[in-house]
Amino acid sequence: MMTLFSRRAFLSSGLSVFGAAACANAPAVSLRPERRPEDFIQRAAPGVERLIAEAQLGGEVSFSVMDVKTGLTLEEREARDGQPPASVTKAVTALYALDTLGGGYRFKTQLIATGPVEGGVLKGDLILAGGGDPTLDTDALAEMAAALKAKGVREVRGQFRTWGGALPFEKVIDAGQPAHVGYNPSISGLNLNYNRVHFEWRRGGDGYQVTMDARSARYRPEVRVARMVISTRSSPVYTYKDRGEYDSWTVARGALGGRGARWLPVRKPAAYAGEVFAVFARSQGIVLKDGGELRQTPKGTALVTHQSAPLRDVLRGMLKYSTNLTAELVGMMATRARNGRVQSLDASAREMSRWARSELGMSGAKLVDHSGLGEASRLSARAMAQALVKVHGARALRPILKDIDLRDGNGRVNRNHPVKVQAKTGTLYFVSSLAGYMTAPDGTELAFAIFTADTGRRAKIDSSVTERPPGARSWNRRAKQLQQKLIERWGMVYGS
Repeated sequence: MMTLFSRRAFLSSGLSVFGAAACANAPAVSLRPERRPEDFIQRAAPGVERLIAEAQLGGEVSFSVMDVKTGLTLEEREARDGQPPASVTKAVTALYALDTLGGGYRFKTQLIATGPVEGGVLKGDLILAGGGDPTLDTDALAEMAAALKAKGVREVRGQFRTWGGALPFEKVIDAGQPAHVGYNPSISGLNLNYNRVHFEWRRGGDGYQVTMDARSARYRPEVRVARMVISTRSSPVYTYKDRGEYDSWTVARGALGGRGARWLPVRKPAAYAGEVFAVFARSQGIVLKDGGELRQTPKGTALVTHQSAPLRDVLRGMLKYSTNLTAELVGMMATRARNGRVQSLDASAREMSRWARSELGMSGAKLVDHSGLGEASRLSARAMAQALVKVHGARALRPILKDIDLRDGNGRVNRNHPVKVQAKTGTLYFVSSLAGYMTAPDGTELAFAIFTADTGRRAKIDSSVTERPPGARSWNRRAKQLQQKLIERWGMVYGS
């Protein structure tokens, strides 16, 4: 059911996008214009039901659009119905983290000594302790190793340990995803390179040369914590087994071609970070004896501390690139800060859902994670739009949202489009969402949420099949086209 609330203040001027264009070439004889009826712009703008019918999405289409200054609901359709929000969830996570941790919060990764340093010798263990930093990369570990040497350490008499216990370990974000997708890695308090390992292959005269490395902008250290074997088969493309000390992958020879590369998820994140740090320590002349992962909270003196960028910058990157691991880590760290501890990803998502309902008024919010990867999450378009209106005055979210490019009739990006949009997208197979803010041609600012989903088609997807489901690509394209047409309609009706 679609509800339209007309506002005389928006319509009484009688102007429209079409009317402004018509004035570009003035007539030779001045004409006295007739007063247009109040609903002229509504009749000139395309109808909502026609747009939805033309998109041929099936399933459910819901939306809500509100005026950010007055909070008035301007237009809605099935806006109370809970839908899978996909990565629009990350906008809620960003607000949750900002409210709890603050925009200036920085994640810390430390090298902790359990004994004194005397004459360049650390008489105790050295611990690489994670603080939930989602942005820790190989370059940062290289800098930490150099900083350790600069502190005068040249030998570690005890063992080298890692600690990821700041957050509970989760093997995957969503168990329903294929094993090899890099956007579904493990979660720990100590993470590296978004918990992905770079797999590269190249065919030569003697067969394939394979590397597994923790590459970054400056370095490419090879690792043994993730290993790859080429198997003579056509399918499945990848298989995974946990071999205790390392991740064991196989890949089908028939799927490789001449050369290529891809990122694979890491299932032993603390060991991964530890192995890479040990490489850089050795390059500084410090040979470390592996003592494995520490289970209890480390005690000792922090010799080196690496800090992330401020949380607001971390969240800006998360919203731009839609990094699932970042969303889960910042959400879980926020829950830890609120409650003193976090039991699991699922428990943290429930806590964020309670916060969203109580602090943002998001009635019915039920989230199973912080990233939107889990399809069981539910948000309503009205709840999302209301939350956007509520935080607009504080400018908590809009400045870190991504600019969304609208397109012309040929599908090309139109930099001069009169409607400007800052929003968060969300995409799963047969699920497409968009929520954020738009500025209409006359400067009117609106908050909106559009949720589209064909859960019936999604339920038929075989998660063991790695290929894109038939029809998913074209469905997603039509959903995005519908989103733009709705936004353009609102620009005509409420901002011209």
